[in-house]
Amino acid sequence: MIELAYEHAEAAGLPLWCQDEAGPYQAIPQPGENWYPEGKPLLQPHEYVRGGTAKLLTLFRPHTGEVQATGVLSAPNAVLHPWLKKHLQPLLDHLEANPPVVRHPLPDDHLLMQTWQHWWWSYERPKPAPALRLILIWDNLKGHLSYDMVRWLLQHGILPLYTPISGSWLNMAESLQRIIVRRALAGQHPQTAQHIIEWLEQTVVGWNEHPTPFVWNGKRRRRRERARLRRLGGSGATVVHGYSIAE
Repeated sequence: MIELAYEHAEAAGLPLWCQDEAGPYQAIPQPGENWYPEGKPLLQPHEYVRGGTAKLLTLFRPHTGEVQATGVLSAPNAVLHPWLKKHLQPLLDHLEANPPVVRHPLPDDHLLMQTWQHWWWSYERPKPAPALRLILIWDNLKGHLSYDMVRWLLQHGILPLYTPISGSWLNMAESLQRIIVRRALAGQHPQTAQHIIEWLEQTVVGWNEHPTPFVWNGKRRRRRERARLRRLGGSGATVVHGYSIAE
C-alpha cells in the first residue's frame, strides 16, 4: 500500500508527506567519521557530561524534498498531535487555493481509493466520504492510532498509511533524518539539549534552501537488485522467496 502511494499519489494530484520523530539525541560528544589504529579506540574526553536529550519532529515531502521540522525535548501525543495539525492545516489551505495538477487520476477501484473509503466508513458512517486530498505516511505507534487524531485526519481529507511492524524503512522521513542528524551533529559536542535543537533546526533551514527530492524504487534500488541477481547466477529462476535454491 505504501509503495503504491509513493509511486502513484503525486501523479494523481495527492501530495504525499512522511512524518517521523527522530531521536532522542543526547547532549554528549557525537562521533564523527574517523579511523583509529587497532588497539587504540576513541576515548571520551574528560569534559564528557550528559546534558539532556532532544528529538526532532519531522514532516517531509519526498516529491519536492521540502522539510518542516521542529526540535523538542520530548514528543508525547500532547506535543506531537497539535504540532502535526498546525503544520498540516496550511498545506491543506494551499491545496484549496491552488489545486494540484492531476496527470493520472486514481480510479474508484484503485486500492488507495478503496482504503480511503474503508477508513472513512469505519469512523464516519454513514456520511459520504469527502475528496481525498493528501496522504500521510506514519509509523505504526499507538499514539498515531488515537481516535481523535485519526478522525481529524479523515475529516480533513488526509489518508494515514501506517508502516508495518519492523517496516519503518518504508517511511522516507527516516532516510532524510539520518542525513540531517549527520550534518548537524557528527563530530560535534553539544553541551545542552537546546544546542542540539538549534543545530538540527539550522540544518533543516539549510536543507530547504536546496532541497533534494527522493524517489521510491529509483535507479539505486534497481542497481542493487541487478547486483543481487548476478550473485545468484544471473537468473531470476534461481531465487525462491529471496533465497538461492542452491542453499
